[in-house]
Amino acid sequence: MMASSFLWYLVEFIRPSWVRKFFTVRTAPLLTPPYFRGFPEPTGKACTRALRCMMVCPAPGAIDVVKEADGWHPRIHRGHCIRCGLCVEACPNGVLSSGRVLESVTASGTALTLTFRIDVDTVSCMGCGNCAVACPVNRGLDPQMAYGGRASRDDLLLCVVEGKCKVVREDRCNGCKTCEDHCPNGAIRVDRVLQAVQAVSL
Repeated sequence: MMASSFLWYLVEFIRPSWVRKFFTVRTAPLLTPPYFRGFPEPTGKACTRALRCMMVCPAPGAIDVVKEADGWHPRIHRGHCIRCGLCVEACPNGVLSSGRVLESVTASGTALTLTFRIDVDTVSCMGCGNCAVACPVNRGLDPQMAYGGRASRDDLLLCVVEGKCKVVREDRCNGCKTCEDHCPNGAIRVDRVLQAVQAVSL
């Protein structure tokens, strides 16, 4: 029984057609599919240092914007980049490209808008004012805030009202998280709000 089975397999394997296919087989050439997203590459367009690429990136340390002799340039750290393409979509100047992400965004007329929401835990907040004093937006609007003084205007990003931190002009936030880092009680959290919008042609 075993001998007959062996003989059958031997006959099958030495058939000329099978032997010819075995020694002449070739795999199809490996082609990169059009939807493949590689690591972001520069397109040659000038970077205006809007920093949206860094703000939207979900992988810490994957991208930064550095100044070189001929201007600002985004730098991709491949060991951290997950090739999501969000930096390509978020850049308002088309500085980066990855696969067909930039082409699709341009063709569809879509863009990513990035805003920030500041959440204050009023229970943990002790009204020390560190957040308001450290905030670079506040200091830019009211220079005396940098010295720990009282605010001279009421349209700052945030301030202390009745012993608690109050967010006044959230639309001024640039997402730097300085307030979050300077709060001794961890009562402030800055969240990114990412939204896809489509340009309306008139």
